[in-house]
Amino acid sequence: MARKIAAGNWKMNGLKADLAEIDSLAAAIADIESRPEVLICPPFTLLPLMHERAAGTGIAVGGQDCHPEPSGAHTGDIAAEMLADAGASHVILGHSERRSDHAEDDALVAAKARAAWRAELVAIICVGESEAERDAGRTLEVIGRQLAGSVPQGARPENTVIAYEPVWAIGTGRTPTTAEIAEVHAFMRERLVAAHGAAAADIPLLYGGSVKPGNAAEIFAVADVDGGLVGGASLRAADFVPIVAALAAS
Repeated sequence: MARKIAAGNWKMNGLKADLAEIDSLAAAIADIESRPEVLICPPFTLLPLMHERAAGTGIAVGGQDCHPEPSGAHTGDIAAEMLADAGASHVILGHSERRSDHAEDDALVAAKARAAWRAELVAIICVGESEAERDAGRTLEVIGRQLAGSVPQGARPENTVIAYEPVWAIGTGRTPTTAEIAEVHAFMRERLVAAHGAAAADIPLLYGGSVKPGNAAEIFAVADVDGGLVGGASLRAADFVPIVAALAAS
């Protein structure tokens, strides 16, 4: 069975004062029974500070991107080894905002995933369709192509997580129906097993896209949804804790 993961993506949000949210989060989740893995991916500037703050709490920290190379003349980039050195255990790769804002394609995402593994990080590889692709009935085609191109051979439950984030649902307040989520997650599970072997049945599959306290329990009840990659609702412990609790109860 795939492990459960509640992952928070702070995106380009957070200053040092916001690290107090980690204290609140740690205190609130301490008594949650069957607690899932809890992960926060802050901006690079906060990563080492958050790692120190979260020490001993069971909260892991991760990066939001990495460069394929371990070092070199790549101004403004960060290597997977640097993330690991700063205390990261995971890294988000191929998020739709990276794919759109920085023109990242599947091949680059796959190269970054291999870099994450090289640094012994867990790669959280994101896939998702646009609204136009959804309306055209191309959702599974797009997801299948992204999985085939973005997930390198060697993916296994210990080093890989897949996050399905329909682009049209990110930050919009809109979410797919549970039937639509179930269809995509079942498809992803089938494709991963076909491409990477039986062990891929235990690769965690996260749903992301306007996950909130009010809809988390319904989403986490869907088959093959092993957790969430949460954006805005992860910025404040008061919003994220109910999502962690809903996952623990699922």
